[in-house]
Amino acid sequence: MYALLKPIIFRIQPENAHELTMKLLQFACSIPGLSWVLKRWYSVNSKGLTVEVAGLEFPNPVGLAAGFDKDAQWLGEMATLGFGFVEIGTITPVSQSGNPKPRLFRLPSDEGIINRMGFNNGGMESAVERLKQRPEGLLVGGNIGKIKVTSNADATLDYEKCFDALHPYVDYFVVNVSSPNTPGLRELQEKEPLSKLLLALVARNEAKSIQRPIFLKIAPDLTDAQLDDIIDLVSETTISGVIATNTTIDRSGLKASKEKVESMGAGGLSGAPLRNRSTEVIRYLHTQSQGTFPIIGVGGICSPEDALEKLDAGASLLQVYSGLIYAGPGLVKQINRAILKRQSVD
Repeated sequence: MYALLKPIIFRIQPENAHELTMKLLQFACSIPGLSWVLKRWYSVNSKGLTVEVAGLEFPNPVGLAAGFDKDAQWLGEMATLGFGFVEIGTITPVSQSGNPKPRLFRLPSDEGIINRMGFNNGGMESAVERLKQRPEGLLVGGNIGKIKVTSNADATLDYEKCFDALHPYVDYFVVNVSSPNTPGLRELQEKEPLSKLLLALVARNEAKSIQRPIFLKIAPDLTDAQLDDIIDLVSETTISGVIATNTTIDRSGLKASKEKVESMGAGGLSGAPLRNRSTEVIRYLHTQSQGTFPIIGVGGICSPEDALEKLDAGASLLQVYSGLIYAGPGLVKQINRAILKRQSVD
């Protein structure tokens, strides 16, 4: 079905296509009985897929990456597609419109996407109201960030506000300091400011009656020395783990013409071009840390083979986004089946 719809969807401006596709899925799920049919079709239910990470039990290791459902609008619809968990956001303390449009571009020849969305979202209070209606049994992560006008010196306050607001309603947190689309944000990945931020959130977490796992989302463009700092910080701050990786600012090796890519302007590149670097980062973190913390692997998963490669590199869980655009919603089912098939062979 998706193979038939894809050429039509790809004729529509990407951001509009995303909204239209989700509204169609939302409508389909509102038809009595159809949501049940979709869930039966796309889900793979097996105890062999269950994974325990950071004290949480995931029904399967394939999750939806942040950025797809920024405002927790489509949690029920995502649950019908067989995801083991869904990550919302990036959520900021107050709503912001993000960067000017157009800000989302396809690179079909590379199975890639360039975005410079800029943390567009409705703010934490709006997200909380939707999270109160979240589907029972669906694990939800909250990806949090700072608003554009907040200086890096004051960034911790923004993250703390989001942490407090979302804490009763999400199962884990993701600290996003790696988006290339908010000016200066990646500077927070440096060891000193990042340590300050993470320690503040850990202290806030420990003061609550229930503690939520905290993950750090990092860029693929970090050097080995910076990755070593990340490994040290995970240990020093006692956060739960790392999500590797966010989008890249690297444009090397693309099949699309230089002129076409340059015409799209700045932004983070995701999809197949990110696959190898993301896997390299996962493998480096897992090897150098001796597997002492869980890694959620994301970046360029467009097939079951890509997913297995990331698990082999050391990922405990996986997330997809761009691969979903190119391969369709059946990708989740395909990955879960591939994992089970390999288990039966092993």
